[in-house]
Amino acid sequence: MSRIERLLRAAYYGLLSLPVAFADTSVRARVTRRVFREPFELESPGLWRAAAHTVLAAATALLSWFALFLALVGALRGVAYPLIAAHDYQNSWGGPTLAGAWAVHGLLGVGLLPLWILLLAGFGAVQRLLTARLLGRLGPWWPIPAAVVLSAAGALFFIAWLHQT
Repeated sequence: MSRIERLLRAAYYGLLSLPVAFADTSVRARVTRRVFREPFELESPGLWRAAAHTVLAAATALLSWFALFLALVGALRGVAYPLIAAHDYQNSWGGPTLAGAWAVHGLLGVGLLPLWILLLAGFGAVQRLLTARLLGRLGPWWPIPAAVVLSAAGALFFIAWLHQT
């Protein structure tokens, strides 16, 4: 499997983890196996490990979906800049002409998509390691506190995003 394919699979897994977090643990293991095309076996996770995985995986997956939303909004606003936000293009990036402002916003909106995909892949990698640790009892311990910190930081960022002017 190539590096880019693995990266795209991790990004896909980060988004797919939201509905899968509420599924049976056997379904979670099967999805992890199929997405990454590598062996993954459950090691009697128990009720508490399964519940912890549900909460942490769902919170991290919500963050992945929020990042996808922001990426799509940024790309759409960049490409459709004259239709959405061209009221003050003289003072915007790329101004003082509409063509320059549109070009800069379009390039940034579309040009940053690979970075958004990398972010989603990072969330997917944390999800995979979290699944391995909590349901398979394998791998490092750090995905558990990382998921807690990511979820808390994501919640704070979402609140700040809601209250922007």
